[in-house]
Amino acid sequence: MKWAQGIDKLGLSLYFLLCAFAVANIYSVEPSSGTRQAVWLGVSVFVGLIIFMTRAKFFENTSGIIYIGSVLLLVGLFPFGTEILGQKNWYKFGSVSLQPVEFAKIGTALMLANYVSGPDFNIKQKKSLWTSLIIIGIPGILVLLIPDVGSLLVFIAFFIALFREGLSGWVFGVGMIFTSVFLVALAIDPMYVVIAVIVISAIVLFLNSNKIHWNVVSVAAIVGIIGILCGLAYGAPTILEKLPKHQRERIEVLYKGERAFRDTSGYNLLYSKTAIGSGGFFGKGYRQGSVTQGKFVPEQSTDYIFCTVGEEWGFFGSAMLVIVYSLFIGRIYYLSEKQKSTFNRVFGYCFASILLMHFSINLGMVMGLFPTVGIPLPFFSYGGSSLLAFSMMTFIFFKLNYTDRNSLV
Repeated sequence: MKWAQGIDKLGLSLYFLLCAFAVANIYSVEPSSGTRQAVWLGVSVFVGLIIFMTRAKFFENTSGIIYIGSVLLLVGLFPFGTEILGQKNWYKFGSVSLQPVEFAKIGTALMLANYVSGPDFNIKQKKSLWTSLIIIGIPGILVLLIPDVGSLLVFIAFFIALFREGLSGWVFGVGMIFTSVFLVALAIDPMYVVIAVIVISAIVLFLNSNKIHWNVVSVAAIVGIIGILCGLAYGAPTILEKLPKHQRERIEVLYKGERAFRDTSGYNLLYSKTAIGSGGFFGKGYRQGSVTQGKFVPEQSTDYIFCTVGEEWGFFGSAMLVIVYSLFIGRIYYLSEKQKSTFNRVFGYCFASILLMHFSINLGMVMGLFPTVGIPLPFFSYGGSSLLAFSMMTFIFFKLNYTDRNSLV
């Protein structure tokens, strides 16, 4: 059929495969939730059809309105939101809950894509850089105030999109350095970390002395950065102590192991690892997992859904799921690079990078490689808002791709 030319069948097939497998796994541990997720999938597909019938230019032309609307939804949480598990990030409408943070990611991606595709954008200029940071920062600060640290981490995805458009890699390098200093200072004596910072800094400066324009400003900047790093190293243990108990323990679990907190913050991780490890190579079989069927893992249909896959489908099923996710995310990046439109490319990069952040953090979380931060597995974790938002981004991108491939320009 001529109208179907340009529809990315591989990408949509991977999307439906992930969603169908998700519903089956959610139904395995909580049949009522699985049924509701199937209904949300139907709603998501219906919304997707509406998106496909909409002109692609609509999303570019209305990106500002969508962005402002998503920001206002975040602001509305403070007076009207419902607090769940210490986070005021939900609207309750009877039995239906809505999480606006998920839709803020769509608004931010569209707005950033609109701005970057403008004729005056140049990431090397301060105006363009600061405007981009403001677009990302406004919803980011609101998410931090909720507080929803997990969703805030996902906003790093937008910097990956900016990196594709020319943002210096030093932004990621500096971020990694500060994070590494903080985490290492929690594991060993901060004095050793300070010494390491000074020695490594001296070596780097010596090797690059010919490239540095030595003046008062550069010297002050270098001394300031080294001072901040040393202060961060000394202050890391104090910062950790100032965190709320549950957040502090989630970080300490990485250093002391989940068994040291088996009755508190380590409980989820302990039984998550038990469930995944007990699955063996091919798993125990559908609805045959003793740990997941015994309801030992809290949130096992939402943030910890991967442990259900590990126990019932084993290493083979888990590996297949990782491969499908990798193919889907890789497909979005690949198609993004082929777009003739800058708007389409930037939105695609934002979307793929959001998926990558969610996927990496969630799997790291359930396997004990990352602190528990409440990040759902896209398309897979139970939740209508999450599924609908990710589905909307999926269909928006494939609509943009469809129009791009059928464009004569």
